[in-house]
Amino acid sequence: MAQQGNPLDQERISCSLCLDLLKDPVTIPCGHSYCMSCVNTHWDKEDEKKLHSCPQCRQTFTQRPVLGKSTVLADLVEELKKSGLQPAPSDHCYAGPEDVACDFCTGRKLKAFKSCLVCLASYCEKHLQPHYESRTFEKHKLVDPSKKLLDNICSLHDEVMKIFCRTDQQSICYLCLMDEHKDHDTVSAAAERTERQRKLEVSRLNIQQRIQDREEGVKLLQQEEEKINLSADKAVKDSEKIFTQLICLMEERSSDVKQQVRSQQRAEVSRVKDLQEKKQQEISELKRRDIELQELSHTEDLNQFLQNYPSGSPLSESTYSSSINIRPLSCFEDVTATVSEVRDKLEKVLREKGSKVSLKGPEIDVFLSEPEPKTRAEFLQYSSKITLDPNTANTRLLLSEGNRRVTSTIQEQSYPSNPDRFTDHYQVLSRESLTGRCYWEVEKGKGGVIIGVAYKDCKTVNEKFGDCQKSWTLGIFKARYEFRHNKAQTPVSGPPSSRVGVYLDQRGGVLSFYSVTETMTLLHRVQTTFTQPLYAGIYLFNPVGNTVELCEL
Repeated sequence: MAQQGNPLDQERISCSLCLDLLKDPVTIPCGHSYCMSCVNTHWDKEDEKKLHSCPQCRQTFTQRPVLGKSTVLADLVEELKKSGLQPAPSDHCYAGPEDVACDFCTGRKLKAFKSCLVCLASYCEKHLQPHYESRTFEKHKLVDPSKKLLDNICSLHDEVMKIFCRTDQQSICYLCLMDEHKDHDTVSAAAERTERQRKLEVSRLNIQQRIQDREEGVKLLQQEEEKINLSADKAVKDSEKIFTQLICLMEERSSDVKQQVRSQQRAEVSRVKDLQEKKQQEISELKRRDIELQELSHTEDLNQFLQNYPSGSPLSESTYSSSINIRPLSCFEDVTATVSEVRDKLEKVLREKGSKVSLKGPEIDVFLSEPEPKTRAEFLQYSSKITLDPNTANTRLLLSEGNRRVTSTIQEQSYPSNPDRFTDHYQVLSRESLTGRCYWEVEKGKGGVIIGVAYKDCKTVNEKFGDCQKSWTLGIFKARYEFRHNKAQTPVSGPPSSRVGVYLDQRGGVLSFYSVTETMTLLHRVQTTFTQPLYAGIYLFNPVGNTVELCEL
């Protein structure tokens, strides 16, 4: 510790800002010395005021002084380090009101470095040395400085409390054990600590598992987000391309209709103009004849009148005819009607298909699912009464025990015709849909079976459970298990058991299979996104005499 041989040197080589030995010492114009980094930090805070001062004498400088290393002080620090001298403790080494003080320091006490649970005292580094150097203290327990050492002393008997009373859940001394805690359940404090430490580790493992589950859930949600974004971007790009093609097609058809209408317009106008010209010629001829007849009517000479009077009909039929062949303009009106009809049909298609284009994807529960139960008692809180649906059972499957037991038979059952019935595979779905959190158990017979969950419309793919994208199953055999989904088979290890529990969190996207013996053993867990209500499903491998029963819980 501190040697008081050269107080002047010790004072000169200490920085008044950090209270430690000077590092890269500098001396400012007023004569005080500091660590270069300390005074720079101090002046950085004063830059806004544009006025810098000495932290000790408060002398101010209109311009920030340029700092240069003090070689004299630097050499002094180096010599002090080589001589082994140590400076007196700085103020920050002494115990304050909130610190744990050394119990053996006299005068102004230093901060405690360690506390001893055997001595029930706290020590600074100097007074702690015997605990490191003497074998007398080798069994003492050193901990971080603590103000609560006296809490280890019994308030009644002033003895160290080394015993724990489980009956009263408190620490006691050996005298308490002989008195008011005489017939209580007691153990040593160390044994109780060991037991609680074990439970604490189990709790930590549980928390870590939950953290891992949630991290996996977050990862799946991130992957789902990426898939959604990629799918949406592709849909927008493709739809823009298709609508562009549709617009081009409509523009082409519009141009064709315009050309056809204009072409027919020119033909009709030409026909009408020809008729107009003919009618104008007839009008001119009629006017000429009218003038001739008028002049003839004013002729007074009888012989002249009779001689010039026209013989036969006064006018030819073609000249006299006033009928005009006017064609109806319905051809153009028909074009408008046809285009309007096309528009109406297109609007109807867009309205009907547009409702399908406005996708409403499955709701994704962004809230993480509740933690999965750990004990069978916790699982049973979510037990669901499930029965099998006769309308889906293959005709070689016999349902009994209130539709909770299924047996494969040679003889076909006389089930009524139903579109939901499985005809190609010995399998059946539950009557009840499974939403939220559900748990059920199945007991299998001698043959291999497949159990799991599936969507109601899985029959449309005409596959057995586990061989399509609409079902998730566990195959249970004599000495092995395997998980099946979309024809992919994954071997699963676990203790053989005829009873298997199934836990489903439909909203959370969790499906778990457990071997049920004296304990619950996780066989396989699935984390995915379910977009429809699920149904329990059973498939029997052995076509004759094999059984599976949904257990009463």
